[in-house]
Amino acid sequence: MPSSDQGITPDRYMLIPRVLIFLTRGDTVLLIKGAPTKRLWADKYNGIGGHVERGEDALSAARRELLEETGLSADLRLAGTVIVDVEQTIGVGLYVFVGELEQNYVSAQPSAEGIPEWLSLSALANYPLVEDVAILLQKLQSMRPSDPPFSARSFYNTAGKLQVRFS
Repeated sequence: MPSSDQGITPDRYMLIPRVLIFLTRGDTVLLIKGAPTKRLWADKYNGIGGHVERGEDALSAARRELLEETGLSADLRLAGTVIVDVEQTIGVGLYVFVGELEQNYVSAQPSAEGIPEWLSLSALANYPLVEDVAILLQKLQSMRPSDPPFSARSFYNTAGKLQVRFS
């Protein structure tokens, strides 16, 4: 369908597509400690991920980001989506993927984005995490593989506190 039939106008709310990947191995999760030179989330732990590039679908972008940031590939499945309200007219559409690696995987490689590290899920409170990571991981841990993908919206309330609402 051409853009003229899509109702795309500058006054509509728009989303920038991004992907976020959480790989698990037993009771650990692979997070990336942001490089100290990063503009956003320097020295904080986050899932693997980034922007969906023009011409990519979300799964292809997740596979590319995983390979670029860790040197790994894995079977990924869509676990949920989050609309991240950041501005009045533009937000982020976050596709959250999960995957599991066997114990005998090839180790993750560092990249310009940071250093991937396997962290115990029970010890995450001891690490400086990007603000929504603990919330998303808690939701993911409560899900069964057969559950449909979750849908959520995140925003900051008037007190400046992050809120994540799951539908």
